[in-house]
Amino acid sequence: MSAAGPSSLCAEPAAGVAPRLRPAQPEDLSALCRLEAQAFASDRLSRRRMRHWISADNGCLHVATGADGTLLGYALALLRPGTRMARLYSLAVDDRARGLGLGARLVEALEHECAHRGRLYMRLEVAPSNAPAIALYRRLGYRSFGRWTDYYEDHQDALRMQKPIRPLPPAPGLRPLPWYGQSTEFTCGPAALLMAMAALAPGRDCTQAEELALWREATTIFMTSGHGGCHPVGLALAAQRRGFVAEAWLNTREPLFVDGVRREDKKAVIRAVHTQFLADAEASGLAVHCGELETADLAARLQQGWLAVALISTWRLDGRKAPHWVLLSAADAECFYIHDPDPPEDEGVPLDHEYLPIAREDFARMSRFGAQRLRTLLLLGAPTGGSTA
Repeated sequence: MSAAGPSSLCAEPAAGVAPRLRPAQPEDLSALCRLEAQAFASDRLSRRRMRHWISADNGCLHVATGADGTLLGYALALLRPGTRMARLYSLAVDDRARGLGLGARLVEALEHECAHRGRLYMRLEVAPSNAPAIALYRRLGYRSFGRWTDYYEDHQDALRMQKPIRPLPPAPGLRPLPWYGQSTEFTCGPAALLMAMAALAPGRDCTQAEELALWREATTIFMTSGHGGCHPVGLALAAQRRGFVAEAWLNTREPLFVDGVRREDKKAVIRAVHTQFLADAEASGLAVHCGELETADLAARLQQGWLAVALISTWRLDGRKAPHWVLLSAADAECFYIHDPDPPEDEGVPLDHEYLPIAREDFARMSRFGAQRLRTLLLLGAPTGGSTA
């Protein structure tokens, strides 16, 4: 969805209009749909989705109205659960309202509302051909940080822009980091590890074949349901075999994930796999630390150039208490930044899955899983000169 339509922000101002901004209401639905049809030739919000965003908890939809109540514009921001990021998803202004500054006022209203709701950054995407919208965003303080090719229905690219919407220290230097979506429901660990290895060894590809190979090397066999997930020591060993510097951190000496299965024979298998991973680590010289890497120490390691693949509970992201591996790419005084390998369900591109800002205190809670309060991660450093194939 374009963050500003190519035909919006234009035409003659309406005489005598004193625009007022307010949250959208259900009775605005028909007018919103008419404006959507006028402003966008493609990539339109459907009536069903517009109705959804009027009342959704994870969205913020504001409208501008004239003195007579006529709808003159709207702006919609999406709030990613569990993160400090908002996304300006759509902005449209009626042709009659050109010159009233409504585009800027609507964006600023959303920034204020999203900041009030705990967000630190606003992101957006806009077609490079949409010069008026790009100029508007730059005047408001947005800066480009990336580009998606063939993003819109008409095959135009999308320029990605971002702005801090609360006072923040300087943003971290985010290294180029590819995004790779896990191809199965149980390979989040390998997908996160693939992204880390590709970032540390430029030119290395992320492929499903390698994703599945990593899973076979690191799987716990069984998990809470279905196929097993991955063991942190197993993932670290797989990275080490490929020439990367790796170390594993676990806050317990007990076998991991045993409480996630009920049958005793499955528990026995998980214990056996755990024991074998530790034996392999000792034989290969892999560093396995029994303890917790404190938040400040983890941030320092990231700032030194390491990457971290960490296990979290997804409760704060999607309301499910599922174990999930993510990649930590950077840290600043307030946030960790993650790449989430879980592919988006309804967009087809990972716009809300890269460099997600997670407040440090939120990450501290997210990074404990299950009754054991398990906290585990692996740190990954650049290849030492061995094979990375």
